[in-house]
This record gives sequence, C-alpha cells and structure tokens, in this order.
Amino acid sequence: MSVLTRPTEPTLSAHDRVYRGLRNRIMFGQMSPGEHLTLRGIGREFGVSMTPAREAVQRLVAEGALSMSASGRVSTPELSNDRIEELAALRALIEVELASRALPRAHLALIERLQTINGTITDAISNRDAVGYIRTNLDFHRTLYLRAQAPAMLAMAETVWLQLGPTMRALYGRLRRTEAPQFHRLMIAALKAGDEPGLRLAVRSDVTQGLRLLTG
Repeated sequence: MSVLTRPTEPTLSAHDRVYRGLRNRIMFGQMSPGEHLTLRGIGREFGVSMTPAREAVQRLVAEGALSMSASGRVSTPELSNDRIEELAALRALIEVELASRALPRAHLALIERLQTINGTITDAISNRDAVGYIRTNLDFHRTLYLRAQAPAMLAMAETVWLQLGPTMRALYGRLRRTEAPQFHRLMIAALKAGDEPGLRLAVRSDVTQGLRLLTG
C-alpha cells in the first residue's frame, strides 16, 4: 500500500523570513510609532547577514510600513493627523466593499467562526494584551473579507493595516475597552440577516470611529 505524504512547504529564504517577521511585528502593533531599527540589530535578531536584512527593510519602506531618512536611519512612521484620516478613509472604502462582496457567501460556519474570534478579542482585552487584541481584530476582518474572493482588494487592505500597525498600538492605550468592539456584533447581526446596508454601515463605523480619537 502506498503512503500518501503531505508536500513539505518550501523553506523560506533569509530575506522572506526577516520580511515576514518584521511585517507581522509592525502590523500587529508590536512596535510603537517612531521606533528605530538598525540593520545590524535586525541581522543579529534573525541570525542573517546585512544583505537580507537590508532587502527586507527596503521592501517594507516601499510598502509604507517603515520610513528611511536621507541618512539611512530606519524607523516606524509617526503618522500625521491628515495621514491617519487618509488611511481611515481608505479602510472605509476598501473594507466596506470587501464586506459587501462577502455577504452572499456568508454561510453559518463563517458566522460561527466570527463569533469565536470575537470571544478571543474579549479575552485579549480582559488580559490587557494590546498585541493580541490587534492581531485578533485583524483576524476577524480578514476572515470575513476572504469570503469576498477579491485577493487584490484584500492585499490593498492589508497594506493599509500594515501602515497603521504602530498607530493602532498607540490607539489601543486610549480606547480603554472592556469588551469586543460593538460594531463587530452589528456586523455579525447584519450577516445573519443578509442586511447589506446594515453591514456596510457597521464596517464603515468600525474601521473609522476609533482612529478619530487620534485626530480629534
């Protein structure tokens, strides 16, 4: 009898490993706005030479996740109020459309999965786990948007999340939440009811209301 084996995943290159590690750290708010990095420090942390560290940083600079000064100083961006408002508007445009496209494919299993994630968000808030909160909050949105079957649009949304990661960490300290965002519950209710206008309003409110605290 032949034994079926699962194909092994290709080994990540040094550049990809550093890129993914830094990307997740930035997106999930593990770094604060204006935090400085050095290629030497990155190389030491990931056990790589300067070349893959530099390549990963250049890629993240191109995506707006890091900024580099004329002297080569690398840091996470400190966003102006205008920039925060611009990115919030982008989230509203892109994510409302993704949710709308996902609605016809929102089966019961998806709704149950979203409810489970929402419970995990509440746990992260109870434990005052800022990184866990940001990670699970994005997981909630990504899980819904995957049903839209619009990969280019989702990639654009993730680029915006990446640029906002450190800012979301700063925002968490101001929210002082004790439970999952109320708009998540409204999103789930709209999905259950097949209510597209309600879903669009809940998503728009969810992705913009918190960021307004930073620009007020």
